[in-house]
Amino acid sequence: MSKQIIWHKIASSANEIPFLENGMVEIEIGGKKVCLVLRENNIYACATKCPHAGGKMSAGYIDTLGNIVCPLHRYKFSIMSGRNVSGEGYFLKTYKIEHRESGVFIGFENDGMFSWLK
Repeated sequence: MSKQIIWHKIASSANEIPFLENGMVEIEIGGKKVCLVLRENNIYACATKCPHAGGKMSAGYIDTLGNIVCPLHRYKFSIMSGRNVSGEGYFLKTYKIEHRESGVFIGFENDGMFSWLK
């Protein structure tokens, strides 16, 4: 059974997203809080909290290799896949971003136990 993706409009253009100095911002959309990351003119999205100890990812930074780094214990995650690249074995939830003529959208997988009823 394939997973359904529900798309939510973030902004009409990337310029409308209020990224902080570190290139990140935490927003709430579609009933979820997410961390948006701007890196080399690309937008990525991930969970707001580190899976290790709950550090606020938007308070961290992006390293020179493009990984998002948790501010608490410096665990590093690929912003594209969510894989932990510093060796601890954790996984950071990531979300799909699409740029369309009508704006910037984020996709949430609807894979709950009863998602097939919808």
